[in-house]
Amino acid sequence: MDLPLDPHLTLGIEALHRPPPPGTKVWTPRIADLRANVQRIERCGYDTVWAGDHLALHVPMLDPMTMLAQAAGMSSRLTFGVGVYLVPLRHPAAIARQVSTLDLLTEGRLIFGVGVGGEFPKEYELAGVPLNERGARLSEGIQVLRKLWTGEPVSHEGRFWRFSDVAQIPPPRQPGGPPIWAAGRADAALRRIGRLADGWHSYVVTPQMYADGLKKIAAAAEQAKRKLTRFGTGHLIFVCLDETYEQALDAAATWLSARYNMDFRRAAQRYGALGTAQQVAEKLVEFYDAGVRHLALAFVGPYDDFDHQTERFAAEVMPLLKHLRRAA
Repeated sequence: MDLPLDPHLTLGIEALHRPPPPGTKVWTPRIADLRANVQRIERCGYDTVWAGDHLALHVPMLDPMTMLAQAAGMSSRLTFGVGVYLVPLRHPAAIARQVSTLDLLTEGRLIFGVGVGGEFPKEYELAGVPLNERGARLSEGIQVLRKLWTGEPVSHEGRFWRFSDVAQIPPPRQPGGPPIWAAGRADAALRRIGRLADGWHSYVVTPQMYADGLKKIAAAAEQAKRKLTRFGTGHLIFVCLDETYEQALDAAATWLSARYNMDFRRAAQRYGALGTAQQVAEKLVEFYDAGVRHLALAFVGPYDDFDHQTERFAAEVMPLLKHLRRAA
């Protein structure tokens, strides 16, 4: 089967706050900074804002639900994305309530990205969840979320959670809840997406890997006899604009290596969109041709350059993608 994809390309920013410099332990973001960033993102013509999730990381992170709820009061146009929420670390009933609230506060402009994480096992130790249960917990958690988002009395009898005749009200603004875009690269994750999700939100894959992944997702959806009327295809991509590719690569590798506490140069080369505006645009078009219809841009490089990168991309790269984008 062919997945029903939107024909247009949309562009989002993966950060509500400017990321703190490497080595920062105490971070005190300000409401004024958030407001200025949301206003900049709107003014520059982006479509969405994304916030990621971790319970514990070696760099500072804020809770995505809280950040997006605050930002929702500052924009009546932007769509908000949680990208991605580590569902296995929490009880799905609590997640369902938070997401319903956020969908109401954003007036239905919410995409709920979900994933298993696992690259930082200490998070699972902290939550008291066995690491080897993460895939099964995500699959069952998605089923629980969809039931509770109906707003009707529902029951569930599963491996991890059991309840009967429980209703959560009010339900989300979007009937049945916001679209669930799941992450993952492994075959098991792609099969889960085909069986259960409304979209795929990928990370550190090449355009060819993305195209191959969509085929596996489509096969799993067909095997599950799902009738999809729309399927979201998103991708989080590292972006750095500079005068040359080599300068952009140096800046991206330095920033990413500090953030992930490992040598990230080869990964930046393989997975990033780096260099001049033309080089960045060409890489993004490769992803569009592979099936991506929503790009979440993670600007990487010097701390003080984040705002400038946001504006420079809008001025130099967006015009090169105009033929793929929604009408402004």
